[in-house]
Amino acid sequence: MNERETMTAYLSAFVDELSINQIEHAVVCPGSRSTPLALLLSEHPDIKVHINVDERSAAFFALGMAKALGKPVAILCTSGTAAANFYPAIVEAYYSRVPLVVLTADRPHELRDVGAPQAIDQIHLYGKHVKWFAEMALPESSQSMITYVRNVCARAAATSANDPAGPVHLNFPLREPLVPVLKQHNYFSNGRRENQTDSNFQSGYVSLSQDHFDRIAKHLSASKRGLIVCGDIKNPGFREAVVSFAEKSGFPVLADPLSQLRSGAHSSDLIIDAYDTFLRFDQVAEQLNPDVIIRFGAMPVSKALTQFLKRQPEARHIVVDSGGGWREPAGITAQMIYCNETLFCTEMLSRLNEKDSNGWTNLWKKINIKAVSALMSVRDDTELNEGKLFSLLQDYLPEKTNLFVSNSMPIRDLDTFFTKNEKEVRIFANRGVNGIDGIISTALGVSTVSLPTVLVVGDLSFFHDMNGLLAAKQHKLNLTILLVNNDGGGIFSFLPQYAEKEHFEVLFGTPHGLDFSHAVHLYGGTYSRVETWDEFRDNLSKSVNLDGLKVIEIPTDRESNVLKHRELWNYVSQEIINALIEENNENNQ
Repeated sequence: MNERETMTAYLSAFVDELSINQIEHAVVCPGSRSTPLALLLSEHPDIKVHINVDERSAAFFALGMAKALGKPVAILCTSGTAAANFYPAIVEAYYSRVPLVVLTADRPHELRDVGAPQAIDQIHLYGKHVKWFAEMALPESSQSMITYVRNVCARAAATSANDPAGPVHLNFPLREPLVPVLKQHNYFSNGRRENQTDSNFQSGYVSLSQDHFDRIAKHLSASKRGLIVCGDIKNPGFREAVVSFAEKSGFPVLADPLSQLRSGAHSSDLIIDAYDTFLRFDQVAEQLNPDVIIRFGAMPVSKALTQFLKRQPEARHIVVDSGGGWREPAGITAQMIYCNETLFCTEMLSRLNEKDSNGWTNLWKKINIKAVSALMSVRDDTELNEGKLFSLLQDYLPEKTNLFVSNSMPIRDLDTFFTKNEKEVRIFANRGVNGIDGIISTALGVSTVSLPTVLVVGDLSFFHDMNGLLAAKQHKLNLTILLVNNDGGGIFSFLPQYAEKEHFEVLFGTPHGLDFSHAVHLYGGTYSRVETWDEFRDNLSKSVNLDGLKVIEIPTDRESNVLKHRELWNYVSQEIINALIEENNENNQ
């Protein structure tokens, strides 16, 4: 074989193994050194290639696809700073447990550290933010090397997908010539096992011994004030299992929006969705001290909940995590249970006796109902504001919508105002490291596999990722963006630095005065700006039924937003305290 044929045999075996191991999508960035991998990915009949010019946007785009698919997506770039631009999305994928197979082309060893162009040190480029790194061997066509490259690929796919899911990094040093021999018809079958259809890895559930399940169930049966806390979790069947577990145990469920427990036709009688509001008030929280807390998934968005958990040192904290992590930022001594979350719930169901409704559970439900009722007063506001936006979304979104929510204020307003509903709304966010970069690209990645998709994003987050809009135009994707524009960083107005008026606007408020309509039109999108809630409803209703990129700008005022939130919290606080006084009076009669 000549050099081109050798490279073709080696890399085509790798690409074919990606497909065999359930990787059906690859996001490819243009570049020279990555040419052979890009061409072979495009040639493979079972892999769909998505071109994205900007490496940072491309990696977030792949992140969104992997979130929606629940399985690995490959991303490819050339050597040099192109690979460095993948970094933010890889960090997010690592901490949010999203599977990515990162492929970086590199200069061969003789061109490293000698001043060659477009050459940087790519060995362990992403440090501890990938689950596994491998420096690939230079292409060879011997049978042992074809087996090697297939085995590395299978291992990368398995490592990425297995709990806890996350990114892996394979670095490919490649020599010129870089154009593979595409005229060969059998290059993908080279080294494939005969009649191979299944992937090289299979995974099962992490479980406990029966005795261990028995001991946990015995303790839960003796608990009178139990609490279930659910954060972002991707475990199949978990929603139904945890609802049944809650009903059997009689424990209320504090459901973060990303737990997918706030929307759907499942039983919601024990779902508590306004805890972020009423746990802010010490007079209320002091009456809700649990004796056991069972946590599933990532830590919820709510800071009030985290602080509440920190104030429960006497309670027994149980964290159930199939990924074997240590998700306990509250700093409380907790019992870590490394077990599949759905399996844990079903095992508890078979061991617990059904508990009747009690005063503890009823108190949570009563406070929650009162808090939600008071929060809904936000709908009486005729001015455009961010809280009412999320309250109305649960009415206006169609069935089976994907709702992607940006970080900073949008995710917090979602947590407060997006309450229980029977629609199948699947909620996404980048909560691994809570950054505002790559939001548009991630939402567009979600939109490739599930429609319709609606993104709620702030103006600074939108600005951070305007490059990402190109993917919507290039791939003819359907996405509705609700652009909440308060001309700056709205969340900082809720933080202590807001009191430093002399420097606040320059350092934190950061007003930009941009007219985003120009950017929307640049990428072939449809833009509208609403001034009333009726206009918002009508525009959203039309938008979700139209193809392409649609941006609806909702202008709000930062100063007004802070005042409205504080006034609302004061009102909710008084309503709940009055309800507690009434409850105590009834109990004392």
